[in-house]
Amino acid sequence: MKRTKILAIALAMACLLAGCWQEEPLEEPEDVLPPFEEEKPEGEKELALPERFALPYMPGRTLDPVDCPDGMQQVAGSLLYEGLFRLDGNFEPQPCLCISYTHDETAVRYTFDLRPGVQFSDGTPLTGRDIKAVLERARASERYRSRLEGISSISAGGDSVTISLSSPNTALPALLDVPIVKSGEENSGVPVGTGPYFYAEEETGAYLISNQSWWKGGGQPVDRIALVEAADSAAMLYRFSSHEVQLITADLTGLQAVSTTGSVGCVDAKTSVLQYIGCNTARAPLDQPALRRALSAGIDRANVANAFLSGHGSPAAFPVPPSSALYPVELEEGYSLDHFAEALRLSGYSAERPLVLLVNEENSFKLAIANHLAERWSAGGVTVEVRALPWEEYAAALIAGDFDLYYGETRLSADWDLRSLLEPYGSLNYGHWSDPDTSRLLAEYAAAEDRTAAMRALCARLKEQAPILPVCFKSASVLTQTGTVEGLAPTAAEPFYALSECIIHLKEETE
Repeated sequence: MKRTKILAIALAMACLLAGCWQEEPLEEPEDVLPPFEEEKPEGEKELALPERFALPYMPGRTLDPVDCPDGMQQVAGSLLYEGLFRLDGNFEPQPCLCISYTHDETAVRYTFDLRPGVQFSDGTPLTGRDIKAVLERARASERYRSRLEGISSISAGGDSVTISLSSPNTALPALLDVPIVKSGEENSGVPVGTGPYFYAEEETGAYLISNQSWWKGGGQPVDRIALVEAADSAAMLYRFSSHEVQLITADLTGLQAVSTTGSVGCVDAKTSVLQYIGCNTARAPLDQPALRRALSAGIDRANVANAFLSGHGSPAAFPVPPSSALYPVELEEGYSLDHFAEALRLSGYSAERPLVLLVNEENSFKLAIANHLAERWSAGGVTVEVRALPWEEYAAALIAGDFDLYYGETRLSADWDLRSLLEPYGSLNYGHWSDPDTSRLLAEYAAAEDRTAAMRALCARLKEQAPILPVCFKSASVLTQTGTVEGLAPTAAEPFYALSECIIHLKEETE
């Protein structure tokens, strides 16, 4: 595990780990924590290990994964519940409660076979009825509605589930990491799950205890995990800083930078959160693809990710993460000022007015990136002025089309369905992009058995037309008290993804 002294850690708790991904047409500001400074003492001191391992949680708030609040509840829930599939660090679905599946020739009807012998932590067997009940609730939930909107019906047998889609999707398993709970317990506050731990309470408080009937047969790093009450994000940070809890999750490039005291370890997890420049393709001069291509050539993506996001992001020239096997590396072109200048010359662009780049002013990271890009483009011959707006005004301007460019962010689903960004009816298509070839390639990608080839064809069209200019995919971070947790390999949804390889060091008891 990487151990580092973290200065000015950006702990905006809005994008905490262990949640499901959903598309968010607009990113609304959320509460942030007040800043304070870290001062690590001179010289290394012997690490003080805790007597117990503890996580924060919000008392009185549900742990039901369909309805629970984002953040700390989801971290605890990731140890209680499992889905049909898990997404690994490269967003590939790995079978979990599902052992195999088939689909018809059109990829609109899937049958998933459940793993035999799986029990809930109370000893009752997992059935298709439990899967169906959760997925039906998830389809109607705020958290999962967007990613599951392509499902038209769900039916269940004793050891299988059948899902029918309204249109083909050969990547449906990537959407089915929805955590499963025992049906009939949705309103209990802490429904029973199949995961490595289960929830319990005693006079001293709530805790998680290892599930001895877990289908994987063990591998939990500790038998018991304490749950320490934290009513809100500020309380969570206080619990972490005072070493009452040993692990929290955070977006380090969120709305406001703060820092923490002491020695802290940080491990990043890749996310599906895309940051990009949107172009108003319905307004001159950005109705010309050659100019849009030139602007794309003028983005030093590696510099943005490293210098402005402090490495908490992966540069990307296409709207699919570079860590994914679908990413078309062969289509990438390296950044250079000469390449930008030549692309601009070939575009025939003649400056008539400054271009307006909108950005949400509440996020200092996005504002800094927007200013940087505007300076680079302006220096190269395309005058760009940044207009930083409060969230409500920013959102209204996007909807009204009152912009030339905007700095956007959205959380993509792990099947990399880009229709919301690129189809004429798409909820994120603020730039009014409409192109029959793009629509055709989107449909072919959704139905393709060879998704790598289909994504390459789609990205080749996007490179040529450049309706959006991808910049990077953000990372999220797991913060730990140094020396306590070893071997973390978090994913966007699971801080403890490699649970059996995780080692938790506690203070040894003395007689």
